[in-house]
Amino acid sequence: MQGYQRFYDVDIPASVTLKTSARFLDPIEPMHAALAMMDEQASGLVHSIYHRSAWPTSDDCYLQDLFVADDPPGSGVGRALIEHVYADARRRGASRVYWLTRKSNHNARQLYDRIADRSGFIHYRKLLA
Repeated sequence: MQGYQRFYDVDIPASVTLKTSARFLDPIEPMHAALAMMDEQASGLVHSIYHRSAWPTSDDCYLQDLFVADDPPGSGVGRALIEHVYADARRRGASRVYWLTRKSNHNARQLYDRIADRSGFIHYRKLLA
């Protein structure tokens, strides 16, 4: 997780990481996580969150975090993690999987452009805490 935080230049307190980890392990929580392992080392992670939508009657799946360690582009780890989320979302009856990325994240966007559709929306937010 530290590699992910370095990539996005954020510092998430350990207490938040512990709470998030507990949520991933709680079967009642709509949050899920998966690791990609290579040679007994974690080479990537993905987090997803299921939530209601006002448009379809089924849930949506928000792919919140995707991080691939220092594997070279084209290693297939990122795609495998996204495909894992797709399969889980289908199994749960979700209507769609969606995510955000930085405009400058060129390597990842090459993959995303092959396996998903751009929504055409612009993301806005207001930090409250």
